Amino acid sequence: PYYVNTNQDVFIRATLYYPDPNLMLFIDTCMVSPNPHDFTTLSYDLIRNGCVRDPTYRNYYSQDKKIVQFKFRPLGFLRRYSAIYLQCRMAICNKYNYYSRCYHGCMARGKIGTSN
Repeated sequence: PYYVNTNQDVFIRATLYYPDPNLMLFIDTCMVSPNPHDFTTLSYDLIRNGCVRDPTYRNYYSQDKKIVQFKFRPLGFLRRYSAIYLQCRMAICNKYNYYSRCYHGCMARGKIGTSN
């Protein structure tokens, strides 16, 4: 558990511990929920498909591509719930493959139109 007040930032750091120096880590989606077993019924997106959704989310640059760091402030959720849980989905890519998911960044999903 990580205890914070509603006006405090939560700092997160994820590290890929794998000996291959050609790999990198990318945050695709992170969300919070009051239920540790259900992130679909009631959840709040911090970042979705690489796109930042929360105005308090701040990414911290790391020279080591195997480390991702960010912070956010769980303002609304901590006012309504005594505990929240964080779940993140990350991608592991070859850091020299510039076509990989790690280099695409925000992938906003819009409607696909068709024409005849």
